[in-house]
Amino acid sequence: MAFQVGDIVEGKITGIKPFGAFVTLPDHKNGLVHISEVSYEFVQDLSTVLSEGQTVQVKVMNIAPDGKIALSIKRTQPAPERSSRPPRREHGGQGQHTAHQGGGNPRGQRPPRKEPAPRVWQPKPVQPKGDMSFEDMMSRFKSQSEEKIADLKRVTENRRGGYSRRRG
Repeated sequence: MAFQVGDIVEGKITGIKPFGAFVTLPDHKNGLVHISEVSYEFVQDLSTVLSEGQTVQVKVMNIAPDGKIALSIKRTQPAPERSSRPPRREHGGQGQHTAHQGGGNPRGQRPPRKEPAPRVWQPKPVQPKGDMSFEDMMSRFKSQSEEKIADLKRVTENRRGGYSRRRG
């Protein structure tokens, strides 16, 4: 039996891993149901939803050139309606509980982050170049260069997670 993308077939779960479940299809072909394709609800642990030896209906999502078959269990079922979910509440209103008031966040979600204002580069004010001597100009150039190098070092150290050398 040749499988095509979109086919819905029955298979038997032969293995469960943290990332998905292996399913044996007819003609002894194997496929993988990724954890995100098991249910429309969030699944933390596959062993709570599926078990080895269980027969499931799966939809063929993709067949790679090397023969790997990607499967989905959730796409064999109708998608839940969006309106069945409770509406999201905005944080910060009166009468709402926060984590510090003992109410906690019932679904374990983080409150929406407030996006900081985008940083825009602004040039530093320049002193008038009028009656500066060569030594004054060189001194100013040197101090500006050192500031720029210090800024660059600070940025690169932050990207690396801080500057700390360990000697083994």
